Amino acid sequence: MTPDHTLAGAHAPARKRSRLLKGLQGLAALSALAAACVGHAQTTTPRTAFVHLLEWKWTDVAKECESHLGPKGFAAVQVSPPNEHNWIATGDGAPFPWWMRYQPVSYSLDRSRSGNRAEFVDMVNRCNAVGVGIYVDAVINHMSGGDGGSSSAGNGWSHHGYPRVPYGTNDFHQPVCGINSADYNNDAWRVRNCELSGLQDLNTGTSYVRGKIADYLVDLVNIGVKGFRVDAAKHMDPADLGAIVDAVNGRVANKPYWYLEVIQADGEAVQPSQYYGLGGGAVNVLEFKYGTKISEKFSGKLADLKTFGESWGLSPSGKGVAFIDNHDKQRGHGGGGSYMTYHWGAPYDLANVFMLAWPYGYPQVMSSYAFVNSGTQFDSSYGPPYNSDGSTKGPWDGGVSAPACFNQNRGGWVCEHRFRPIANMVGFRNATAANWTVDNWWDNGNNQIAFGRGDKGFVVINKEGATLSRSFATGLPAGQYCDVIGGDLVNGACTGNVITVVSGGAANIAVAANSAAAIHVGAKVGSTDPGTGTGTTPAAGTASVTFKVTASTVMGQNLYVVGDVTALGVWTPANAVAMSVVPGTNAGQQNQWTATFPLPSATGIQYKYIKRDGSGNTTWESGSNRTATTAASGGSQTLTDTWK
Repeated sequence: MTPDHTLAGAHAPARKRSRLLKGLQGLAALSALAAACVGHAQTTTPRTAFVHLLEWKWTDVAKECESHLGPKGFAAVQVSPPNEHNWIATGDGAPFPWWMRYQPVSYSLDRSRSGNRAEFVDMVNRCNAVGVGIYVDAVINHMSGGDGGSSSAGNGWSHHGYPRVPYGTNDFHQPVCGINSADYNNDAWRVRNCELSGLQDLNTGTSYVRGKIADYLVDLVNIGVKGFRVDAAKHMDPADLGAIVDAVNGRVANKPYWYLEVIQADGEAVQPSQYYGLGGGAVNVLEFKYGTKISEKFSGKLADLKTFGESWGLSPSGKGVAFIDNHDKQRGHGGGGSYMTYHWGAPYDLANVFMLAWPYGYPQVMSSYAFVNSGTQFDSSYGPPYNSDGSTKGPWDGGVSAPACFNQNRGGWVCEHRFRPIANMVGFRNATAANWTVDNWWDNGNNQIAFGRGDKGFVVINKEGATLSRSFATGLPAGQYCDVIGGDLVNGACTGNVITVVSGGAANIAVAANSAAAIHVGAKVGSTDPGTGTGTTPAAGTASVTFKVTASTVMGQNLYVVGDVTALGVWTPANAVAMSVVPGTNAGQQNQWTATFPLPSATGIQYKYIKRDGSGNTTWESGSNRTATTAASGGSQTLTDTWK
């Protein structure tokens, strides 16, 4: 692959307030999280984070569980609604908008945009086999919108007429009414009994409707589904939803995990706390304030995060599902303020690093397909990559050995869950779950912070334009640890920097601008005798390589090096290695930038330099890829270049 192209991003715009179709998100931790929250001993390393694979096909989810999610330690994957849904090839939002998945036509699994029932069952079995649960986005508040049409399975339906359930007029709230903006502050009854954006609102107050919904969910649990995100739960009466939860829990051997979409705004008539008691108190809620607060501080001052948590108005940690963004919030749907997205570039990665390191709630990682923040209805509705017939063009199509990810152009898969800083921090969270506290906090009063998780892990986040280098009290046992932000632990050796912790817990750690470092007991690559020197050293089988490049930049730009090996990010800008300016080299607008880190020894590499700004806009060097052969094991070398 020769990435002679430019990937561009932009800051997330101010979000418009819209009540358009709600979507997928997070779920919440099962017993592993609960045990971690109260400090119970773990017999095995718990899995404590999950991912939302937005609009992935069932066959692709199965492959991703086996190749990435299981090995990286993800607890579960949230999948798109699996039931038969409205099919929109023309008209409003067409063709094939993402939100047609949120317009049910029946509860049949025979055919959705993600695949058929046999493929769904196979996915559940294969993911369960590698320790990754399946969480289903359950759309049970309403059916479709409009007066009729054709479904994903080719079946017809009409207004208040769904013969494949079956539902008729009396199964919907009558008389029909629509939710007005003022209702959210003044009238909980209308929020829960009137139509949301014209979607036909089910009368869940009847035992018949509740029974049909329960039958659907019980079928999924019997297949092996581990949990449910309840879409638009805010628009369901807590008593009705509680009756459905109890009915399902009472009919299955293993109760599923439940988490609810209840978008919170201060002063509104419907609040998440009104749902806390459902399922005997076991139901959780999506914490929408989490992402807005993180966005505020990553646009402001990270040092303020020292007290982040319930005192900031968040739900109790044991109730909340944390997320930086979701498919709705990426597009400005649902109100609730500004959220970060992959368009932000490095700051988005750092926000996810913080979320996965900080002891609050059950974190959900977002995994997207590319979209444009233009504010138009087309881009707001734009569905996943698709073929001419509307079928999804999946990242694993064509029998490839690795998914087609990291494409931020429309029609591509972004796969944030595969960005190394995000993917490897899942292991950090798993390793630190038993220490549900923060200690050894440090900050510079601005945008450089560091903190520990007892004797299990330590993280440093540098959202400033210069390298951070100092000694930290980590609290970890003496030894050598792989910095999982920049490298992977492979067969006991680290492909990136190795950080040495001496007796007493101190370590010298250097973190490039707009980057991070993280070490934990699950990524220990060796041990050191008490009193040995601190610092960053190359692992066995590696050579220390210094990259130097002279380049001109504009205000806000930084230099990175990216290449064809894991330690160089495998041509992925989000995983590129940040460089720092060599003091005293400024000649006009020309500076020399440098970065030193270990690479596999005696190995041919290809690489390029890129420029990125705070918005994630990326500029690649022109011309062919640079090439070099690294020094022998334990050796060092310097590659000196000029931007081209």
